[in-house]
Amino acid sequence: MPDKAMVFAAGLGTRMRPLTDVTPKPMIPVGGKPMLDHMLDRLAEAGVATAIVNVHYLADQIDAHVAKRAKPRIVVSDERAKLLDQGGGILKVLPQLGDAPFLMANTDALWIEGPVNNLARLAQAWDGDRMDALLLVAPSATSIGVDWSGDFLMDAEGRLTKRPEREVAPFVYTGVGIIKPQVFAGETREVFRLAPILFDAAAKGRLHGVRLEGQWLHVGTPEAVGEAEQALARSAL
Repeated sequence: MPDKAMVFAAGLGTRMRPLTDVTPKPMIPVGGKPMLDHMLDRLAEAGVATAIVNVHYLADQIDAHVAKRAKPRIVVSDERAKLLDQGGGILKVLPQLGDAPFLMANTDALWIEGPVNNLARLAQAWDGDRMDALLLVAPSATSIGVDWSGDFLMDAEGRLTKRPEREVAPFVYTGVGIIKPQVFAGETREVFRLAPILFDAAAKGRLHGVRLEGQWLHVGTPEAVGEAEQALARSAL
C-alpha cells in the first residue's frame, strides 16, 4: 500500500449547485458524513499514513474539518490564490509526495465495498515495471450517477485504452488510482489537467485497471446524493 495519497478537494463543485453555494463539495454529507470523510476513512483503513488534501473553494471549511482528524495525517495544500487543476495540484506537492508511487483520490468517489477491500486489491495489482498508473475502474452499467458514455476499454491483461469517440465504453474511472511521480518529470506548466497524462500512459500500454468489486457511487449532482444514499441504505439491509 502506498504510504501517501493525494486527495483532490479544491474543485468548485459547479454541478452540485445550489448545494455548493455555501458548502464545498467535499463537505456535502452522503449517508451521514461528508464525502471527504468517506475517502479519508477508506485511506486510513487501508493503512495510508499521509493524505495531502488540496483546497481552494471555501477552503476554510475544509481546513477546519481536517484539523480534527488523527488518521491519516493530513497535509493541506493551499490553492486559494490559484486553482491548479489536478495535474498542477500534484506537481505543487510532488516534493512532499516523494519518489515512490502514490495514491490519488477524488472526493466524489464513493463505493459500496465488495468481499475484498478495493484499495488493497489495487495495491496488490500494482506493478511498476509494467505500469505508469493503475486505476480502479467500475462497470458503467451498474454504477450509480454515471451520466456519460464511460471512460475506458480494458483488455484481458488489464490494459486500459481511452473510449473511442462516438462509442460507449464499459468502464468508468472511479477517481482512485496509483501513479508514478516520474510521469510528471520535466513538467513546467503550473496549471494542467491530469487526464492527458493518463491517456498518454494508455497510448504507451502503461495504463492498467483493476475492476471494482462492489458498486461505485458517483456523486456529481444534487440528484446523485439521494441516489447514493438509497444505494447505501439498500446495502445495509
